[in-house]
This record gives sequence, C-alpha cells and structure tokens, in this order.
Amino acid sequence: MAVATLAAVLAALGGALWLAARRFSVQRLPGGGDSGLMHGKTVLITGANSGLGRATAAELLRLGARVIMGCRDRVRAEEVAGQLRRELLQAGGREPGPSAGGAGELVVRELDLASLRSVRAFCQEMLQEEPRLDVLINNAGIFQCPYMKTEDGFEMQFGVNHLGHFLLTSLLLGLLKSSAPSRIVVVSSKLYKYGDINFEDLNSEQSYSKSFCYSRSKLANILFTRELARRLEGTNVTVNVLHPGIVRTNLGRHIHIPLLVKPLFNLVSWAFFKTPAEGAQTSIYLASSPEVEGMSGKYFGDCKEEELLPKAMDESVARKLWDISEVMVGILK
Repeated sequence: MAVATLAAVLAALGGALWLAARRFSVQRLPGGGDSGLMHGKTVLITGANSGLGRATAAELLRLGARVIMGCRDRVRAEEVAGQLRRELLQAGGREPGPSAGGAGELVVRELDLASLRSVRAFCQEMLQEEPRLDVLINNAGIFQCPYMKTEDGFEMQFGVNHLGHFLLTSLLLGLLKSSAPSRIVVVSSKLYKYGDINFEDLNSEQSYSKSFCYSRSKLANILFTRELARRLEGTNVTVNVLHPGIVRTNLGRHIHIPLLVKPLFNLVSWAFFKTPAEGAQTSIYLASSPEVEGMSGKYFGDCKEEELLPKAMDESVARKLWDISEVMVGILK
C-alpha cells in the first residue's frame, strides 16, 4: 500500500513538473539560425561528443559550419560524428561535406585536455592542416570529481576546465587572428559564484572540496575571458563567456545520488533541467549571431548579457591568474 501511494505521489508530481517545465522552456536561437549562416566558417568545439558540445556541433553543422570535434575518446567521437551525419540526413539535409550545400563538414580530432602534451600535439596538427579558424568554443569540462590529478600533476578540475583550455587558446591565437573577424566562446557556470582563486593552493594539495574546486575553475574561466578580451583589443578577435544553466548531461556522473532518491531526482531533472539542445543555445548564439559581432569580454546566459559579481571582474586577480597559468602550462619558464 505504501509503495502504491508513493508511486501515485511521484506520478502526480511528475505530471505537475512536466506542466511547469513547459512554461519555462528556453527559446531557440534569436534571429532564426538559418541554414547556411555559418557557411565557410571553421569551428572547433572541445568535448563535442556528448551533452552541450554534441548539441552545439549538431546545430552549427546544420548552419553550414565546418565543425572540428576535439575529443579525448576518438572512437566515441567517430561514433557520434556518424550519428550527427545520419540525423542531418533524416532532417532533410545533405551528407555533411565540402560540397554539401547548406550543411557543413564534420571532422574528428583527438584532444585530451588533461594532458598538455596532447594539447600541444593537437594544436600542432591544427596549425599544419587548418588554413583558418573562425570560432573556438571551449566547451569541455569535468564536474565535481574525486580528487585526482592530470597527466602533468594538476588538480583535475582546474587542470581540464582552466589550464587545458588556457594552453589550447594560447597556441591557437595566431590562427584565430589571421582568420579575423573570429570568435572565442568560453563555457562557464553560474556556480562560479561559490569559488575563489586561492593562489597559495591552486593545486588543492592543502585541502580539497570537489564542489569548491569546480566553482573555482569556472571563476577562472571568466577571469581568463576578461583578461583575454583586454589583450585582444584591436585584433578583431572577440571572446565571451556564458553559463548554460542546469542541463541534463553526463557532466554529473561523479555525483552520488542515493538509490531511494533517484526516481524523484530523475523526475525533477526531466521536468526542470534544460535539454542539451536548450542549454547549447547561448553557445550557438555567441558563435554565430550577427547581434554579438564586435562584443567582447561579456558574460551571457539564455542569449542575453548578464552582470557578474565583483570578484569575477577583478582585473588584478585576472592578470595574476594569467601570469601564473602561463608558467603552469609551460608557456613561460
């Protein structure tokens, strides 16, 4: 009897949540997002084989971009690339390729942001084989994992979410500048609000909180964006940062949810969390929309500019973090 009652309550709650969720659904890309909008543009997306990255790749491919998927698991990325090609055909488009009309081309390259060696090898290949890069989307990330270190000995969340992308962007800046007008899009999180940059323990060897370290890495993304925007003034290369909102992806695979609570959590997440396609809209907007042409150093959510907390706009902290990051990734000795 108790089980039946609980099931009924959960079913009713699920129905209510579904109705509520329809009221708060995210709008699609402002301005239409017509097929061919990104024709002739080359876009690099990190972590494009799942979640937000996959959804972003799918839409930019439809818009005509040549999409490079930078992924750690090449086999999995090739599988996803095949899925994206089939989805495009099923939607009435042509097979992605150089002569595909409105649709773009899809390329898979191996990139492990937890390895500076891999980042350097990836960038060397990019510079040798790619004549231009119009948009770089720093999308990949790791969320609240147990304490572990990257190949180079950095705390994993700081190493992947910030340092890996810092080196990647630094090494590709020349190509972005020669392709200008070009754009850099950085995916952060609203959870930056709970982080601080502790220069005395960036590697979290004195203490480790998986939630704090994630927030710190996302704050670092914002500080990096603002300092990079300052350094790129006059180059016709813009950089903006965004938060996608709460999205149903596998990013939370390290979060333990008690078995008894899981059904309720699944209902809530299904009803209130964004789908990857909805969560990807701001990334797509910043990568493609004429509305943000020339804008740089801004923070966006739901395709609109938002305000930042003072700690995310501290120029002295941003410059110090930049200088230390250059040393950590080996740009400066």
